[in-house]
Order: sequence, then structure tokens, then C-alpha cells
Amino acid sequence: MAIPKGLDPTGIILVDKPAGPSSFAVVADVRRRTQAKTGHAGTLDPFATGLLVLLSGRATKLASCFVGLDKRYLTEIDLTARTTTGDPEGEVLDRHAPLTGAALEDALAALRGEIELPIPAASAVKIGGERAYRLHRRGVDLEMPLRRSRVDSLDLVISREREQWDGLVALDLRVSSGTYVRAIAEALGGHCVSLRRTEVGPFRVEEADPENVLPVDDALARIGLTPAEAELVRRGGPRPVEARR
Repeated sequence: MAIPKGLDPTGIILVDKPAGPSSFAVVADVRRRTQAKTGHAGTLDPFATGLLVLLSGRATKLASCFVGLDKRYLTEIDLTARTTTGDPEGEVLDRHAPLTGAALEDALAALRGEIELPIPAASAVKIGGERAYRLHRRGVDLEMPLRRSRVDSLDLVISREREQWDGLVALDLRVSSGTYVRAIAEALGGHCVSLRRTEVGPFRVEEADPENVLPVDDALARIGLTPAEAELVRRGGPRPVEARR
């Protein structure tokens, strides 16, 4: 079956992805419904939920304007175990006592600001021309490269429902694009139990409505770009500083 390549509707579609399906399955579902060419401005792992910014019709050519926006996440991390994938889908590598108190606060402080962490092996980064996650699935021992990213905020979310310490912490993060929250969980000695993206740049998950198509000019204005500036970015030009977050 041919992939729909219609140019209408044109605009930005905000979707709240559920846990389970891949981001590409969500894109395909929207594409089937609209019969328009559809792309994305960044994916989420299957286990994760939250905001996907999709581009429909003629807006797909402006993907470079929306890729690279800062992100906000809510995640719950099990500090008592690391897994092979950094999430609940992997095998447990080891179990240990979790960081607590001042040790946990110090570890969080070290992860704020400009940081460098290894990219998770279960990722789409290419190693020697092949996706890392494919090599990982075959059991290939990988030495993953470091990625520099920026963590603007990393805050503990206190849960009043939790009556006793169980090794789980909830974190609210604001990070630069390309930051792997699973790598942050690994640096804390644990793995992500849940992960929800709540913001992409100025777009919030509360706005998500797969039936609503945001006009291109309105979406560009929200990220600080005029149509003329967007065209320059599309052609490989620099993104204005005020439009990078």
C-alpha cells in the first residue's frame, strides 16, 4: 500500500502518545486518517508517553525548525536496579541499595547544567553505520559515545501517597533536545520505570488533540520564527537564539 503523500491538511498536530505503540506507529495512524504526508519533530520510546509534535502536509519541510526544541519530562526511576535498556523492558543487570538523603541530592546536583553521559546502547544512534539498538539486541558489546546535553532543572517530586521509602523517585526535568533521560537514570544507579514528555518548546501535552491542526504561521510564531526565518533554517541557516528553546 502506497504511503499517503497529500499536502493537506498542512500544519502542526500535537499528539499525546500512549504507552506501547512506537512513535512511528502513531505517525502512521495520523497519516492514514489524514491521507497527508506526515513527519515528526522527535520520537519517544515505546514505553514512554506524552507529547509528540507531528508535521502534516507542506509543514513537513519545516521539520528542522521544530527539531531541537527543549523538552520537559516527568519520570519515575527505580534506584535499586539497573537494566540493560535503562527502562522496564530490559533485563536487570544488578540490584543494590538506592541512593538516599545527601548522597542522592549530591548525585542530582552533579547532573544539572552542562553534562556528558554515555548514550544508551538501546538507542537509534548509529555505530559503524548500524543502529545501536540492533547491535545491542544481537548481544554485541558496545562502547557508547558520550553526548553533551544541558539540564536546566532536575527536581525531586515529593509524593505524599508514598508512606515508606521503596527506592523509587519521581523527577521533573527540563532538558535540551537530545538528552536521554534513561542515561540520567543510569547515572543515578537505576532505570526509568515510567517516562512522560509534558512539553516540547512552548507546546504542552495538555494541548494535544490529534484532530486539531495548528496553522504553520501560528506554530512558528510560538517558537519565535517568522516565515522568512523558518525558510532560512529549512535551507540550513542558523536558528535565531530566541527560537532555540
